[in-house]
Amino acid sequence: MIDTDKMLLVVDVGNTNTVVGVFDGADKLVHSWRIRSDASRTDDEYAMLLSRLLEYRHLRLEQIGAVVVSCVVPPMLDALQWMCDKYLGLSALVVGRNLEARMAIEYDNPAEVGADRIVNAVAAYDKYRRAMIVVDFGTATTFDYINATGAYCGGAIAPGLGISADALHRRASKLPRVELVAPPLVVAKNTVHSMQSGLLYGYAGLVDGIVARMKDEVGGAPLVVATGGLAVQIAAATASIDEVEPLLTLNGLLLLYRQRPQDAVH
Repeated sequence: MIDTDKMLLVVDVGNTNTVVGVFDGADKLVHSWRIRSDASRTDDEYAMLLSRLLEYRHLRLEQIGAVVVSCVVPPMLDALQWMCDKYLGLSALVVGRNLEARMAIEYDNPAEVGADRIVNAVAAYDKYRRAMIVVDFGTATTFDYINATGAYCGGAIAPGLGISADALHRRASKLPRVELVAPPLVVAKNTVHSMQSGLLYGYAGLVDGIVARMKDEVGGAPLVVATGGLAVQIAAATASIDEVEPLLTLNGLLLLYRQRPQDAVH
């Protein structure tokens, strides 16, 4: 077990952003940060960045007693593991490698399911204990169904809103990059607002459409939980999302750490 005077460092590595959080010995999230995912960073650079983030909150590397990592960018994983070993004197627990979820995975090839999707499923089911659809708004948007007994049953993957906005800017020479926020009107009066209308409300329609089809297929009334960097903005424009949990993945990493076999590497 982690020393109660030590903190748990959790790291969720996504394709675009990496979310870092620290929990104290009472399972309270002390702080979290969102940084750019960069596969070119070295272990030394990660250590210096982490040290500065902690120092800003009057914390130190020496206070970290365990590390849990979820990573969908394999080139980043080695550097993070080397950083933990070199600067923290710890072996990171990595979801899917030396840390497994206690959840049935009903997928043709369970190894294909991204670690972040499983972590989200574990956290959401632990909190709500019912059938649900978890929608994670990241680089890609994932839709995952967890049944009433807590089994992960699969889902869908769509291009994320950021990818859609970037493609629109790149492929249409006169269209600018725009902030991904709701415009004043759906029937917009200028180019920026028109793009925001099409992106946000078009994406809300995608979300509502996939959720409706999933509900028709599985039956019942599963709870719809949203997470990820753009969850708040998109959820407000949808009719299907019931709950927004911005820190679902970090809480899932904490939960997996607490549920681990006591002889697990750490």
